[in-house]
Amino acid sequence: MTDALLDQALVEEATKKSGLIWVRGQGPARALWHVWLDGAAYVVGDGPGEQPLPGLADGSAAEVTVRSKDKGGRVVAWTAAVTELAPGSEPWEAAVAELKGKRLNAPDAETMTDRWARECRVLRLAPQGGTTAHPDGSLAAAPLPTPATTRHPIPAALPRLLLKRKKR
Repeated sequence: MTDALLDQALVEEATKKSGLIWVRGQGPARALWHVWLDGAAYVVGDGPGEQPLPGLADGSAAEVTVRSKDKGGRVVAWTAAVTELAPGSEPWEAAVAELKGKRLNAPDAETMTDRWARECRVLRLAPQGGTTAHPDGSLAAAPLPTPATTRHPIPAALPRLLLKRKKR
């Protein structure tokens, strides 16, 4: 009983303090921003301009890994039961009120919750059982495909041009 309470406290404290959690449903793990409320992590996504939630379906299980906010390393891993909240329900309203405060750079802050109700999913990730064992070694994986590109190398002449301006 004591181990179960310690596991529960560790999951709650670590997840509350971390800005991101790594969630693996049916597919690769993804970093998701979240809020901790009433003993579970809540995420919003799958809509235009929001984080993708692939492989997370209502009634499924997901593996959650919590990172340290300051060092970025794994603190704890736990199994979650995934529940999709119905838009407009009391649990949905409570979760969205918390999520709204944590959403950064929203283009439509005033109407964001209406858009979430129409176009997004709000999921509750509730811990099931205790913590899971950390795997040995790195969990590093190849980056997921994306249309985003990295910066190109700077032109060879650019440093000389910048140095000339400083001399003047």
